[in-house]
Amino acid sequence: MALPVALTEDQIYHRCPLDMLDFETTEALENLELPFGQDRMLRALEFGASMQASGFNLFVLGPSGAGKHELVKRFLDTHAAGKAVPSDWCHVFNFQQSDKPEAITLRPGEGRVFKSDMSDLASELKTAIPATFESEEYQARIQELQEEMTRRQQKGLFVIQEEARANNIAMLTTPGGFTFAPMRNGEVIEPEEYKTFSAEEKELVEAKVEDLQKKLQQAIQQVPRLRKEVRERIHELNEEMVQLTLGGPIGELREKWSHVPAVVAYLDAVREDVVEHAEAFQDNENGAPAGLLNRYRVNLLVDNAETRGAPVIYEDLPNHQHLTGQIEHRAHQGNLYTDFTLIRAGSLHRANGGYLILDARRILTQPMAWESLKRILFSNEIRIESLERLYGLATTVSLQPEPIPLNVKVVLLGDRTLYYLLSHYDPDFLDLFKVEADFEDDLERDDDSYLLYARMIATMARSAGVKALDRAAVARLIEHASRLASDQQKLTAHDRVLKDLLSEADHWADQAGSDLIEVGHIQQAIDEREYRASRIRERSMEQIRRGVMMIATEGEQTGQVNGLSVLQIGATRFGQPTRITATARPGKGQVVDIEREAKLGGPIHSKAVMILSRFLANRYAPMGELSLSASLAFEQSYGGVEGDSASVAETCVLLSAITGVPLKQSLAVTGSMNQHGEVQAVGGVNEKIEGFFDVCKQAGGVSGQGALLPASNVEHLMLRKEVCDAVSDGRFVIYPLTHIDQAIELMTGMEAGKPDADGQFPENSFNRRVADRLEEFAKIGRKKESEQENANGGRYGDNADNS
Repeated sequence: MALPVALTEDQIYHRCPLDMLDFETTEALENLELPFGQDRMLRALEFGASMQASGFNLFVLGPSGAGKHELVKRFLDTHAAGKAVPSDWCHVFNFQQSDKPEAITLRPGEGRVFKSDMSDLASELKTAIPATFESEEYQARIQELQEEMTRRQQKGLFVIQEEARANNIAMLTTPGGFTFAPMRNGEVIEPEEYKTFSAEEKELVEAKVEDLQKKLQQAIQQVPRLRKEVRERIHELNEEMVQLTLGGPIGELREKWSHVPAVVAYLDAVREDVVEHAEAFQDNENGAPAGLLNRYRVNLLVDNAETRGAPVIYEDLPNHQHLTGQIEHRAHQGNLYTDFTLIRAGSLHRANGGYLILDARRILTQPMAWESLKRILFSNEIRIESLERLYGLATTVSLQPEPIPLNVKVVLLGDRTLYYLLSHYDPDFLDLFKVEADFEDDLERDDDSYLLYARMIATMARSAGVKALDRAAVARLIEHASRLASDQQKLTAHDRVLKDLLSEADHWADQAGSDLIEVGHIQQAIDEREYRASRIRERSMEQIRRGVMMIATEGEQTGQVNGLSVLQIGATRFGQPTRITATARPGKGQVVDIEREAKLGGPIHSKAVMILSRFLANRYAPMGELSLSASLAFEQSYGGVEGDSASVAETCVLLSAITGVPLKQSLAVTGSMNQHGEVQAVGGVNEKIEGFFDVCKQAGGVSGQGALLPASNVEHLMLRKEVCDAVSDGRFVIYPLTHIDQAIELMTGMEAGKPDADGQFPENSFNRRVADRLEEFAKIGRKKESEQENANGGRYGDNADNS
């Protein structure tokens, strides 16, 4: 197999050609209204925002820092601008059921007018009705009613008194009421004289008195009825006077709001309630009690008077109360009270008829908020209820406002993991969020994209309020965007990183007194960000420099190789070489992964070692049993090891241990391998190569060292300038690999060798030495088995390898 050709500087860094940027500064570039390269996501947004069927809410998924919120907000603002403004919503007092306020919908802007009209009416009632009751006409009619009642009472008593006098019986008034006594010649008979009456006379008198007492009792019993009748007539009079007073203002309002039947019905209910409570307006020197007047006010829940198009609302704290609204309480003399004027709208009310943007992670972390949102979306109506009442945690009496019909499009923003978890574990999720808008992580980098990306940078600069960039600064930023994407053919779509970098570059431009952000300011911002996050990397490098961590960058060594790894700590990623060692001796085809045995290796790393062992067996012992007992270890590794990117290095070091052929320590290796020996792509190649380069530099300078990586990773290289210069000068070499044999030849200096038709490798080739060595192991193994059988009296031992 031909040796790979070392990569050139142009292959390890894709520069942005300045002639593709036809401008001097970003001031000359127009804003980019919508991002390029996100066609799939934009089509999904357009469909989801326009689809009217139930359940077609959106979930916008993508990586953190991709600018999902800003883009979605900008898109929806534009989309909603041409839509109709939704209605206003009010809550008013329910005169039939006071604990269930009624909801009234009005045209946009009419809500505040209705509220003002009712406030004016309440103020007018407060003064006009008491004035009516103080009028001479009202007082005269009240006096007339009272005099009539007195006359009717006296008339009943007068009839009884006349009947008694006609029967020579006097009706006397006493402190205890009325009593009867016999008379003679107009004078009341004394008790002594009454005793002289005959029994017959006494019987007649007593019978008559008893009859008169019954009639008197009946007359007295009529007094409450007369008083009730008078009260009713006074009430009717009050109603009549109030009707006269209300006729003008309420009549005008009924005519004004005749196009809203609900308002007309409410005004009629107000009139009836005022008439019913007419007396309350005259019991207070200052007019009606405030609590009574409060019933006639309007709680304007949603006011769209100044809304243009459909509303687009973002709720940054999506808990149950903020979404569905709440009923507030006030303290008065140690007690809590509430009424319909203390009902507050939630973000669902404000977004009704438009769009509500929510952060998926935030709503899922708020108690019961996710369940409340789903319940509302399923029912298509908003009920304002406390969590305590909703879930039976409290039994206190509170208001139950009339639910409001819901017509809203909910847009959730979240990462992909969250979307897939919800899809799998929440049976309601896909019924409610049927539109998936997936952000691209990276954008295509080609000739057509350079100017578009430059416009995107100009748009970011203007929105961030930073200085304009010159052409070279834009080119450097585009190159860095490829580095962030870890791909020469891609550009990162992560807005946050680029915006932060622009802000930092603007700061350094200020420090330098420049009116533009130049390429030096961009580079300084990149360098400063790396420096701020480099403490742990520098401590790691120091451990290598001082020999605490053993890494060799020169010479040759058997059973030892420099593998390349990446450490991720928070948002910081850096490469660090790791010494991988191997041992080999005769055995039963077992390759021991020390990391796995020590429970430090992850499942992917364990899989890679298994693939490695199967590769050895298939290549070097295809028709027999592989006689090998080997071990692999990441030296001085005290944390977890995961991934398969060390499998090429592990194969090389294991073959070196088997053959005794030393490996070059000046070369570091990364790459995954399959069972056929083909080298596969891995991640973090930029950090890995730069990490080994830095170790070589501090160990005495870079002179002839290099790195091996999968050929499929070449297009992912965007190495920093220092490494590119070393490659250009020939001080550092990078080789692309397609097969394990290429790595063997580069690391050992020997020809790998291909098997012939009989499966034999050429003489003096590396693979021949591997095959011969394994055959020696097999002979030793067979000899041990024979000795063991003889020692056991001819019986075959279960455990042939006891060494």
